[in-house]
Amino acid sequence: MQTTVKDVIRFAGTGLHGGLPARLTIHPAPANHGIWFRRTDLDGNTMIPARHDSVEASPLCTLLVNEAGVSVSTIEHVMAALSGCGVLNAILDIDGPEVPILDGSAAEFVRAILRTGVRRLDAPVHVIEVLRRVSVTDGLASATLTPADELEIDFCIDFADAAIGHQRKILRLSNGTFVRELCDSRTFCRQSDVDAMRAAGKALGGSLANAVVVDGARVVNPEGFRHVDEAVRHKMLDALGDLALAGAPILGRYTGVRAGHAMTNRLLRALFADPLAYRIRTLTEAECRLLPGAGLEQDVFEHL
Repeated sequence: MQTTVKDVIRFAGTGLHGGLPARLTIHPAPANHGIWFRRTDLDGNTMIPARHDSVEASPLCTLLVNEAGVSVSTIEHVMAALSGCGVLNAILDIDGPEVPILDGSAAEFVRAILRTGVRRLDAPVHVIEVLRRVSVTDGLASATLTPADELEIDFCIDFADAAIGHQRKILRLSNGTFVRELCDSRTFCRQSDVDAMRAAGKALGGSLANAVVVDGARVVNPEGFRHVDEAVRHKMLDALGDLALAGAPILGRYTGVRAGHAMTNRLLRALFADPLAYRIRTLTEAECRLLPGAGLEQDVFEHL
């Protein structure tokens, strides 16, 4: 059955790129509503659909813009949390242009969602089933969707910095895998990138409290990585958040090689541009176990 959150959930923090205070509130929503953002600091048409066709180009995050030009950015971590906890319907009130970065991962969003609880709604779940291979490339980077019985993510990164280097990870995202394996992995960047972004007036809210910074073989953060392969895990987290903009859960295998937000969005657009590449399918109750968020139990709190 479809789902929403059981009650209102509130977050407060700072926007990563703008450095402005930000408050986000997740509200329950009815069946077939989907995920929408609502800018509470503005008047007029302030509803922004969390869909791939509302994404506009942005180099460092995922940016959504509605037909009136109202936008919200850095939505990928909360979208990953909603998808990974199995929340299909919600309204997200935001009092500014950017979602709070919190600790740079999705863990705080996940923790609050699980503590509040997820409510089942009286409506079946519709999914997007990938029927044939769809791929996009840009130089050495690529993103691909191929048929699979559940959502799988296969991600490969390769950085010159020895602290990261070459990393690859493959996961099936059913039965709470996102919560256990990915949700606490933080955004990361190189020290040289930090310097360049600050010089360009970006990443004004960034700090070692919400990002992992590497400089060659050195991890600048005193605590180091949460996982040896935290970097590739975070890229998988981002990919899940961006894939959630499909508008329904995806059954398919996502393969990313040096891919980022823009490439995953291009992949979704390519998928929906090919009517033979997918179909909309209604799941039985038994098949819902294939979805991210299915099977989450109380023991996940020990992880978080």
